[in-house]
Amino acid sequence: MRARNEEGFTLIELLVVVAIIGILAAIAIPQFSAYRAQGFNARASSDLRNLATAEEAYFAANAAYTATLTQLTGFKQSPGVTITVAPGASSFTAVANHANGDKTFNWDSANGGLQNAP
Repeated sequence: MRARNEEGFTLIELLVVVAIIGILAAIAIPQFSAYRAQGFNARASSDLRNLATAEEAYFAANAAYTATLTQLTGFKQSPGVTITVAPGASSFTAVANHANGDKTFNWDSANGGLQNAP
């Protein structure tokens, strides 16, 4: 009688590999979510800085700030970012955040710009 040469993995070996992959996924997924939130926060902060530049250009041309973002030449708001502007006589404030981010950014032109930098 000839012995059969069986090749392959045992059930225990496969279970160990699946367990290792599960552990690695449990570590990686929360990190990935944090990196995504940082990216969304950076998008909101960047939009706020671009808004400030466009507001100052608008002020230079019109001697007033505006709350209407469509009046700002060259400013394009990123998808998902919410921006509110409160113009004053000689300064303006603005607030921006992203729907999927976890921070809100404030801009105060009278107090030096971005108040809570990332």
